[in-house]
This record gives sequence, C-alpha cells and structure tokens, in this order.
Amino acid sequence: MIRLTNIQKSFGKNAVLKGIDLSVEKGEVVVILGPSGSGKTTLLRCINLLERPQDGEVAIGDFTVSCKHPSKRDILTLRRKTAMVFQHYNLFKHKTALENVMEGLVVAQKVPKEEARERSLQVLEKVGLAAKADAYPSRLSGGQQQRVGIARALALNPEVILFDEPTSALDPELVGEVLSVIRKIAREGITMIVVTHEMSFAREVSNRVVFMDEGVIVEEGKPEDIFSRPREERTKQFLRRITPEWSYVI
Repeated sequence: MIRLTNIQKSFGKNAVLKGIDLSVEKGEVVVILGPSGSGKTTLLRCINLLERPQDGEVAIGDFTVSCKHPSKRDILTLRRKTAMVFQHYNLFKHKTALENVMEGLVVAQKVPKEEARERSLQVLEKVGLAAKADAYPSRLSGGQQQRVGIARALALNPEVILFDEPTSALDPELVGEVLSVIRKIAREGITMIVVTHEMSFAREVSNRVVFMDEGVIVEEGKPEDIFSRPREERTKQFLRRITPEWSYVI
C-alpha cells in the first residue's frame, strides 16, 4: 500500500537518509525506533513531502511521486492520502476543539460545514472528547489537545496516519490517555506509521518494528523478534540502553 524507494535526504553536507526502502501494507501498524538523529522524523516527513527528498519515490496505493521533480498537484494528491499527528499539537488557539477538527474538512476537502460538523463530532467522541467540543485549547490539557490532533487526522479519512512522537511533549501522567486512543485506532485496522520512544507501546501495538540508525534501516521485523531476538549488534546496543531490563534470547 505504501512503498518508499531509495529515499535520500541531506541537509547541506549532512546525509540524513541514505537510500531508504520501506513498504507498509494496508492496515499495518509500523513503529519506527532509533536514537535521536537517526532520521526517523525526517523519513516520516518525507512520506507526505513536508521534507523534500533529493531522490527516491513515494507510492501510496496506485499513486507514485518522484521526489526529484514533484509537481504541486502531485504533492497535494499525496498529502490528501495522508494525515499527520505532530509532537506539538499545532491547534489553532482561537478555535474550539470542534472547529480545529472541522478546519481541514472545510478548507482542504471543501466538505459542507454541516457535514464537517457531524463528522468532527463523531471523531471527537471516538477519542473521548465529545464533552470538550466547545472548549478552546487553553482550557484543555496536553493530552486532550493531542487527542484533538488525532481526531483532526481521523476526520480526514486518510489512507495512512503518520504519528511523529505523539507523546514526547506530554507530561508523563498524560501519556497513557493518548496511547490508549492510538491503540483503539490500531484495532480498527487503520494503516499507521508511528515514530515513538514508547517501547512497551511499540511491542504491544505494532505489526512490525523498524530500527533506524545513521540514516539507514538497520533491522526490521515482528516486535517479538526485534525486542527478544534482534539480529544486529546495533539494535541490541540500543535496546540495552533504552530499556535497562532488556535481555534477548540466543
């Protein structure tokens, strides 16, 4: 369903992505792990061309974009097939939770306001915030704001949702409520690619784990294999550091 081919991205002389190949099947939840600076977020942002790779192709379904010379129409079509949930909630402060969710439907997809309102209320209920529809972001906790961001992504009915460390900006006690919502979405069979440092979440929710370091995919596989029987020494080193209780099976 999603196919990345030879994705290369540099910032000046710094090569951040060094020819990434990755496929994600429809309904699959793929979690990307790796140390800071490994290229995880950049790869995620290359999927919808928020970051423009210097080379490679991005395909979603039957639609393929060459990253070297994408047209504005190609970029728009690709972005309409995706939705992104950012680290920081990026909500409009002067709009209510409901209005924030409606915005993309009305402005980008030209959905009539009454239909957009109905769809937005449905997804706010799905993330447990129906009672907060008329609240402004300043009256919402960080976890609630992030759940509005997730509702905004769901409302667009995308082919894939991209999560960029969705809990990294939250206080520890608010992480659980956001992860609970993402678990619920995963059970509905929505295709998701998630960059996260939440190891237990990655193990529990993902169909596949991708471990990146220094701009390349070091290893990928089922979560039980990556977490219990990693093949690559670099993966083992990362897991030892990030989860001190980790041990692997020979």
